[in-house]
Amino acid sequence: MELPVDGQLEIDAEAKLRNLECAIEAILFVSGEPVRQARIAAALGVEESDVEAAADRMKGQYAFERRGIRLVNLDDCLQLCSSPEYADCIRYALETRSPPRLSQPALEVLSIVAYFQPVTRLYVEQIRGVDSSYTLGLLHDRGLIEPCGRLPAPGRPLQYRTTHVFLRTFSLQSLGELPDLPRVESIDDGREGIQDAIFELRSREGPMEETRIEPGEGPRKGPGEGQSSPL
Repeated sequence: MELPVDGQLEIDAEAKLRNLECAIEAILFVSGEPVRQARIAAALGVEESDVEAAADRMKGQYAFERRGIRLVNLDDCLQLCSSPEYADCIRYALETRSPPRLSQPALEVLSIVAYFQPVTRLYVEQIRGVDSSYTLGLLHDRGLIEPCGRLPAPGRPLQYRTTHVFLRTFSLQSLGELPDLPRVESIDDGREGIQDAIFELRSREGPMEETRIEPGEGPRKGPGEGQSSPL
């Protein structure tokens, strides 16, 4: 029996969408890192809107089938990640340890970077009132922040911004999902509003990215952390 033309078109469209989903899944699986949707679209010869539609359907399928992986949006990127409910299984099977949650000083610095980025070390220290070099280095080591150029000012200090790891760790698809803070137009206002940011990030904090310590390597010390910053 021959299918009606309209039915055949529906089958062709479904097969095309399924092929697109499989291609996206393969790309993200091999990459292991966030991949821009525009790059996927260009590689597959489709529109970016087609990639977005396929990704939305894939996310729904993974959730409905309670799969061990998830497809997440990170700004304009897509990434495959393990489902949080299987974190303990992964740690046990791969013999990894759960990284510690962020300390209060680390959350303070991370909140400032998240809400005021791009920022310099001096800007962070002006808000906190203490030296923050060690904490910035720690957050960079964890992959939560990264350098993003230099400020066109004397000394050309490094500027920092948050990363896709930050978004993934705090279950955010984009920075736009962070709640607005009142009074953030000046450093003094920032001091008042940053506690709200810390509370918000603490409530969202999920499993940290795994950080391995090689044999014989101890935790980094933070000389100067907590000391007043000479401004």
